Amino acid sequence: MSGIFKVFLLLAVMVCITEAQLHPLGEHCLCGSVKKGILSKSALKDIQVYPATTFCNKVEIVVTNNNGFRYCLDPKMSTVKKMLASIL
Repeated sequence: MSGIFKVFLLLAVMVCITEAQLHPLGEHCLCGSVKKGILSKSALKDIQVYPATTFCNKVEIVVTNNNGFRYCLDPKMSTVKKMLASIL
């Protein structure tokens, strides 16, 4: 391999390692923010519940409305708990 390629490869590995260290374990979540309320159950097209994992240490609820817009709900809210209980 050429010297320039080795240097480029080394820099790429260093960037990947640095990026991985910036985000501690358990903080690679889908939801950066959550909505406080639900518009209506009939306006929801899809609901996805992601359990806590080693990558994200909290339960995440991602809903898609009929227009295709996706947003996150707070799983601790009573209205969200009631909605999930009625669906399940």
